[in-house]
Amino acid sequence: MTIAIWCILIAATLPYVAFSFVKGLDPNQPRYNVRDLAGRSIRAYGAHLNALETFPVFAAAVIVAHVVGGPSRAADVLAIVYVLVRLGHMAAYVAGRAPLRSAAFGLGQLCAVAIFVSPLFR
Repeated sequence: MTIAIWCILIAATLPYVAFSFVKGLDPNQPRYNVRDLAGRSIRAYGAHLNALETFPVFAAAVIVAHVVGGPSRAADVLAIVYVLVRLGHMAAYVAGRAPLRSAAFGLGQLCAVAIFVSPLFR
C-alpha cells in the first residue's frame, strides 16, 4: 500500500480524535444535549463534524488518483500534507483560533483537489 492509502486510514481516525476532546455529553443520549455544550467542548464537537464532512472528499481523491494514474510521489506528499493540515485544523478549532482554522480548512481542501487532479500532470 502507498503512503497516500495509509493516509486515508489515518484521516479516518481524525474525527474520533477530535471527539475525544468533547466533554459533557450524556452517554445515554449523546445527540440530544449537544446544545448544552460550551467552550472547548462545542468547538471539539465542531472539529469532529468537520472532520467527518471533509474525509470523503480526501478519500475519494486518493482513490481516484490511484485508479486513474497509479501511485505517485505527488499524491503521497499531498496526502501527508493533508493529514498534517487537518491535525492543525483540529487544534485551531479546539483552541478557538478561527482565522488559523479557516486557513487550515482551505489548505486541506486544496490538497484534496490537487490529489484528485494529480494524474493529469504525469
